[in-house]
Amino acid sequence: MAIHQIDSEYSPGRLSAPPVEKRRGRLKIYFGYADGVGKTCAMLHDAHEVRKDGIDVVAGYIEPHDWPETAALLEGLELLTPLEVSYKSAISKEFDLDRAIRRKPELILIDELAHTNAEGCRHKKRYQDVEELLCAGIDVYTTNNVQHIESLNDVVASITGIDVSERIPDSVFDSADQIELVDIEPDELIERLHKGNVYQERSARNLPTIFTREKLIALREIALRRAADQVNRISLQNCEQIQNGGSYANEHILVCLSSVPSDAKVIRTAARMADAFHGTFTALHVEMPEISAAANNQTQINEHLRLAEQLGAQIATVYGEDIPGQIAEYAKVSRVSKIVMGRSNHTNKWFSKPTLVDRLSTLAPNIDIYIIPDSQSSFHLGLPKYTKSVKFSLADSLKTIGIFAACMLIGLWFNSLGFSEANIITVYILGVLINSVVTRGQIYSVISSVVSVLVFDLIFTEPYLQFRVFSGGYPVTLLVMLVSAIITSTLTKRVKEQARQAAQKAYRTEVLLETSHKLQQAGDELEILSETAQQMAKLLDRSIIFYSVQENALSEPMVFLKEGSAADTQVYFREDERLVAEWVYKNNKRAGATTDTLSAAKCLYLAVRGKDRVFAVSGIVMEKEARLGVFEKSLVIAMLGECGLALEKEWLNETKKQITMQAQQEQLRTNLLRGISHDLRTPLTSILGNAGILVSNSEILNEEQKTGLYTDIYDDATWLIKLVENLLSITRIDNGTMNLDLQPELLDEVIEEALLHVSRRSAEHVIETILGDELLMAKMDSRLIVQVIINIVDNAVKYTPAGSHITISAKKDGQFARIEITDDGPGISDAAKTKLFDMFFTADNISADGRRGLGLGLTLCKSIITAHGGTIYVKDNTPQGTVLGFTLLAEEVDVHE
Repeated sequence: MAIHQIDSEYSPGRLSAPPVEKRRGRLKIYFGYADGVGKTCAMLHDAHEVRKDGIDVVAGYIEPHDWPETAALLEGLELLTPLEVSYKSAISKEFDLDRAIRRKPELILIDELAHTNAEGCRHKKRYQDVEELLCAGIDVYTTNNVQHIESLNDVVASITGIDVSERIPDSVFDSADQIELVDIEPDELIERLHKGNVYQERSARNLPTIFTREKLIALREIALRRAADQVNRISLQNCEQIQNGGSYANEHILVCLSSVPSDAKVIRTAARMADAFHGTFTALHVEMPEISAAANNQTQINEHLRLAEQLGAQIATVYGEDIPGQIAEYAKVSRVSKIVMGRSNHTNKWFSKPTLVDRLSTLAPNIDIYIIPDSQSSFHLGLPKYTKSVKFSLADSLKTIGIFAACMLIGLWFNSLGFSEANIITVYILGVLINSVVTRGQIYSVISSVVSVLVFDLIFTEPYLQFRVFSGGYPVTLLVMLVSAIITSTLTKRVKEQARQAAQKAYRTEVLLETSHKLQQAGDELEILSETAQQMAKLLDRSIIFYSVQENALSEPMVFLKEGSAADTQVYFREDERLVAEWVYKNNKRAGATTDTLSAAKCLYLAVRGKDRVFAVSGIVMEKEARLGVFEKSLVIAMLGECGLALEKEWLNETKKQITMQAQQEQLRTNLLRGISHDLRTPLTSILGNAGILVSNSEILNEEQKTGLYTDIYDDATWLIKLVENLLSITRIDNGTMNLDLQPELLDEVIEEALLHVSRRSAEHVIETILGDELLMAKMDSRLIVQVIINIVDNAVKYTPAGSHITISAKKDGQFARIEITDDGPGISDAAKTKLFDMFFTADNISADGRRGLGLGLTLCKSIITAHGGTIYVKDNTPQGTVLGFTLLAEEVDVHE
């Protein structure tokens, strides 16, 4: 797998924080049953009303009908300059989406929601422009007619006789925050038409056929019912939110798809039914294993799948030759309550056979089946209208000729041995069976069967070398042989195709399971993306691109080329491709090749999302490649979902670590402030008091008393200085800003230097040094090790009574030098030993001067020794006391110096 990555600042394992969730805009649709009811005027009138309340309103795009009333209402509103798009030597004016987003008003007015944009615009449909505006936090007022709703298209077409090509998915209409029905009487609308208030360029005789009283009444009824359904849906949703209830019902509507054009009507009917029952909607396509669909049929199936997706259906695909059996089995497993399908009105004049509905009723008697009749050919039992592509290849032709020649030689040999004709027929049937196994096209098996029958009749039946098979039992024998040959070849081909499909499904399932397993073991973001890309490339046999999200922006692309690909990766680093990926990241929607958004891109870009944020963008190279199948698309979405969950889990772990670190820092700050407020108060108060006595009573104090006060001030100041030095040293070490200057040093000299700076109270103790070798050297930063020895000795002096013995010893221990400070004081409890080197830990016993301290000295010692690559430890001294020791890397003495 070739991996190309260009990202100089990429840091694996660090997922950026998600962007702050933006407010989503609100959508209001002015809904009518025909042109001329006053939708645009109502929208403009409401815009003026909200503008009076201080709302920033912009007219994004209003259809230029040159109506005086519309022009009057546009006065006083800011009109956005339209985008001029040149296409086929013509200039088309379209809504300028980028200009609107840059302007970013509070409310924007856009006419004709179902409009199809000209070539060159970002989106194919205007409702997609509106969706992007809503995602940008801009409220939208728009207009739409009943004939432009996808699920009502066939119903309206049956009334008006006009098939409207500009339509919006039902999901867009249903997701509107407010629907305002703009309604007038049909007679009043017709009067407007005759006065030229709707179509000024048309005369009363040249009006569309839709404008008859009967048709307008029917359209008005449909619009009223659709608006009422929307109000009812919103009311039910609000009630459900208040009651915290579940779904409306457990209805599951299943629509069966085929390549028949009339299935579009079936899909829309099923969508309306699912909407009416508030149920789940699934579209099922049964693929035949032994038949390959023609290009036009496959295109029709893809259109039906796309329509079902637009209407909110979940797409499912099953494989098998028994169509009703596959549908019934899927319906039982998926708990389908209602099945919707089309039925042809054509009947077979010669013989009748069970239809799909009859078989399905028998196999699934407990499921309601709804039949949508149509005059066109529709889905029925038997094979759909597929065309078999006949393809000849030289290799398969040579195989067929070779097998046939072998059968002829064996037949002649059997004939010379006196074998019966039944044995010779078996040889030819076996040859046909072998031919069907080793060749790809069924045409070779059919040709082999027919030629075998003719050759057998010509060579092995009397009269020889003549086609005379009408005597005796030869006709029956030849017919049986021909039928047997065709059946065996057909069954063999079917088994091979089923085995191929089973292996393909098993492979795809294995890839999906393998992806889940690898993502669970991935250690950081880069590894998660890499594993996902490699699995996608393996599944699709296409090159994959990934953009990770770093600091709320896309990183440089990571390209994962498919096996054997020698493509120029620079084409995927172009600015136009990156802009598509950025659009996907910002809008959390798919875009690019094979979509209606930025379709000129070379890749199909999909968002890798978690629960409510986008963690990365994936690109699938589609250049010169066929579009993804339904099953492949489902697997890709599942893989990206697994990737999104893994990235979200990684982000949550990183967030948890940051929260834990912040809690620790907060605890550290609290302890430090508590220590400063308590432990520093005593020496500061002492210094202040002693200084005050010296200032106020200097004349009455003798020299001995003054010396005592000076000594106390000096001791307290020294204690404070050491405390501040410890704090600063710990900060530098933890931040990584302290640079160690490691040099070979004599331990004798380092210990001697440290004893010069220990506490003055050390004179009350007996301190001795024992060295196993006076020339013992260790690699160290001497100034830091001096501070370690001072802290440990001061600790021993502080917590042991006067007159105690303190011993500093150093000896060679393998490749290390071991330094130990031993005392014969009261010792340390076992519980305290486990926390002795923790920050802000102080033992229960109080020092001789009554100061507990902040508990930073031994913590600093541990940090310094760890930075040197050594270890620090504590243990009991025998028979009494404590041993504090540490190790440093020993250095050999060069005797030649």
